[in-house]
Amino acid sequence: MPLTDIAIRNAKPKDKRYKISDSGGLFIEILPAGGKYWRMKYRLQGKENCLALGVYPTVTLIEARAARDTAKKQIAEGLNPAHERKREKQETIIKQEHSFKAIADEWLKNRAEHWSKKHVKKITNLLKKDVFPYLRARPIAEITAAEILSVIRRIEERDALHTSQTALQNCSQIFRYAIATSRASHNPAPDLRGALKTRPVKNMARIKETELPELLHKIYTYGMYPEAKGDPKTELALRLMVLTFVRTHQMRFAEWSEIDFKKKEWRIPPEKMKKDYEHIVPLSTQSITVLQKLHTLTGKHQWLFPSIRSFKKVMSENTILFALYRMGYHGRMTGHGFRGLASTILNEHGFDADWIERQLAHVEENKTRAAYNHAQYLTQRRKMMQWWADYLDQRMAENTLVEHNPFRSHVIDQDTLQNSLPIDAHIQPAQHAIDLTQQSVVAAAHSDSRPAL
Repeated sequence: MPLTDIAIRNAKPKDKRYKISDSGGLFIEILPAGGKYWRMKYRLQGKENCLALGVYPTVTLIEARAARDTAKKQIAEGLNPAHERKREKQETIIKQEHSFKAIADEWLKNRAEHWSKKHVKKITNLLKKDVFPYLRARPIAEITAAEILSVIRRIEERDALHTSQTALQNCSQIFRYAIATSRASHNPAPDLRGALKTRPVKNMARIKETELPELLHKIYTYGMYPEAKGDPKTELALRLMVLTFVRTHQMRFAEWSEIDFKKKEWRIPPEKMKKDYEHIVPLSTQSITVLQKLHTLTGKHQWLFPSIRSFKKVMSENTILFALYRMGYHGRMTGHGFRGLASTILNEHGFDADWIERQLAHVEENKTRAAYNHAQYLTQRRKMMQWWADYLDQRMAENTLVEHNPFRSHVIDQDTLQNSLPIDAHIQPAQHAIDLTQQSVVAAAHSDSRPAL
């Protein structure tokens, strides 16, 4: 007689285990301790076997019968239900180990060695809030581009467009890690290129090239502004910014361990680039001069530009911006503006666009391989960065108010500057070029009013 749910509930434990049969080999075994276990007897290749189907009431009567029917189909196909259950259990374990969250946690642990604690926390919080709730348990190899897009759309609904782009970038990196560790074979994130919402691009404020000589003069005489409060580090930061056109964040968090005076290189580590590779900034002779002056002020400490209040902290994120404001460039120039200015001028003077983009640390999506070659075009970029510094020398000389050229460490004549350009590139001679001797005389005449650095 088939079992009923009431009969199972009323079955009481006895001194010895006993069983109550249902049908088709299914029965429930009652243990002395009170446990009730589903079992199924079956024969395969002439041998009797017993298959465990779970514990009542977690597995109901209806579910136990469904499991029995599935087992019978497997037997009919010549499969051993016990072996199939072990295989399914192992697949479940593998799926859990290869779930999106498991891979993401492993990726984060791996990247944490190269990132700051603050950045790790930021990415962890983003994943917990916006990604894990929807992809947590999904086997990473089975996730589709449509699923990722659904996650991104939820972020876009609250108008967090920058966060949505960061989330997609993180997902792509997690998939790449899964592929590298043989847990996935395809990265669906790049398939969403162009699908994300974006805001209209607003170019950072920057001056025109014709205004550059005046800006260079004001940068060098920045220490004479009453608002500067006599801190020479800000002036040196401005000078290094225009010479290297790195991002403000990279300038603020620059460490002396990243500077190689012998090789004339500044190597910015991956965690500060928020990428998987370091960025090399070739240092011109003029940049080395600035760094040598700076080293006498902060060389014994970790940061190139520590806070004015504590050498253990970096300068404020507004230091460069407010310095430009004090010089009269509110709404006209920003720290980021130096990058756009350098890019425009270098392009206009015929330098290869790939050299410029590489120096700006801009990597297009279709140039992934180039992203891992941190030394790409390094020889050409060394020459370009020296040309840029020499160009600034020349433009500085055009300002008739200048007392001394802050960037010049050697005399550069027009032929040298012209010959250092790429083929077919040209630069107009300075209208009011001042040689080093003339500058020195003027500088000496004003030595009492100049800030000592």
